[in-house]
Amino acid sequence: RQAVNKHIQFLVKQQAISTNGSTKNRRYLLCPIKQLEKFYSLDGNIQEDVVWRNDMLFLLNEFPDNVVDIWSYCFTEIFNNAIDHSAGNLILVQTIKTAVSTEINIFDDGEGIFKKIQRELGLLDESHAVLELSKGKLTTDPSRHTGEGIFFSSRMVDNLTILSGKTFFSHHHTDDLDWIMERQKFQTGTSVFMKMKNNSSRTIKKIFDKFTSEDNYGFNKTIIPVRLVQYGDELLVSRSQAKRLLLRIDKFKIVILDFDGVEAIGQAFADEIFRVFALNNKDIQLLHINASKNVEHMIVHALLNNPT
Repeated sequence: RQAVNKHIQFLVKQQAISTNGSTKNRRYLLCPIKQLEKFYSLDGNIQEDVVWRNDMLFLLNEFPDNVVDIWSYCFTEIFNNAIDHSAGNLILVQTIKTAVSTEINIFDDGEGIFKKIQRELGLLDESHAVLELSKGKLTTDPSRHTGEGIFFSSRMVDNLTILSGKTFFSHHHTDDLDWIMERQKFQTGTSVFMKMKNNSSRTIKKIFDKFTSEDNYGFNKTIIPVRLVQYGDELLVSRSQAKRLLLRIDKFKIVILDFDGVEAIGQAFADEIFRVFALNNKDIQLLHINASKNVEHMIVHALLNNPT
């Protein structure tokens, strides 16, 4: 124990870690090795690849190639989204690098990503916009974007969080689920927070392969957290709720519905998905995971009524 304490004190003196609190409540935090903040004007001349090469790469180039490749993909995708979609005036990039992990945060002062998606696609509200974003292949400008950037970025880094309006969206690499919460405080523009360990073993190829079937090189597989359809404690019982869940999934060949956190569903909800939709979309492979006994019972009931 004395050796550990001695080493901790050495790290504090070297400013590798800092202390917070005292005695039993003392916590040790990693100190930033490098920290950078820079503003960029959205005047029509800014290019994400130039910003990456000139202002970002030197901060990260001692990392393994797979980590640099992931940061290059994620940074340029998120920065480009702010350029093309935010309708704002400024972008702020904040980089915080410690001995263990790196955070890159990108802020813009535009309309807000969820509000824009809601408005452009005529969705119910910003929560519905998050549901569509979590499916992937969502873009408000299909002539210039595939709609894959934010989806794959959220799967590549350890954690990606988006704050916009009163809506909070987060994905962590250890969990297939996306998280959405409503906040009391209104957040103007869009704030994207990304974090990843400096020695991560993930690769871009592994992430792409996870969402690509063996006989197709395109992005044709998606995992949808069913609970994102719920508002508060409401039950998933109606066909309209099912149709909201099924919106745009005809863009995929393999759709995995994740029922984690959903205790029960109604007969009409299950029937609309597993009989009506399945019957009319035979080219789509519809799968489900993490279903409770109650949910599984309703799914089986719907499947038994499917003549195919």
